[in-house]
Amino acid sequence: MQIDLPDLAATHALGAELAAAVSTGTVIGLDGDLGAGKTELVRGFVRFLSAEAGAEVASPTFALVHEYDCQPRVRHADLYRVEVAEELEAIGADDLFDPRDGVSLIEWSQRFESLLPVDAWRVWIHREGDRRWAEVTKPASQTGHSVR
Repeated sequence: MQIDLPDLAATHALGAELAAAVSTGTVIGLDGDLGAGKTELVRGFVRFLSAEAGAEVASPTFALVHEYDCQPRVRHADLYRVEVAEELEAIGADDLFDPRDGVSLIEWSQRFESLLPVDAWRVWIHREGDRRWAEVTKPASQTGHSVR
């Protein structure tokens, strides 16, 4: 499904819609060019689930993973700087790709696509000139959940 993202509010709203549609154990792969809006989507996702209004959500580009104490717990990873799969062990890849106690949002997931669970959601954010849009693919096993 293709969803237009004309502004930052629309990107945050899509993040909130995803948060409302998923459950504990979900992995969401987020892909798109640098600056496409992946972290902004996560910001909307975390703020929807957080009891703290305006929860601070930062890009994990250098930390690689940030965790948010939401319900469910959210792990936000950025794999842009990770070169090889062995480096993932240092950031807790088991919990990231199989988040039994929470939800994982993984930026640049296409770099390690083979590690994504078969039931992972996928979000691709595209830019062409001033236009931005997202393609959201949910696993067939989650027919009861919807985003738009």
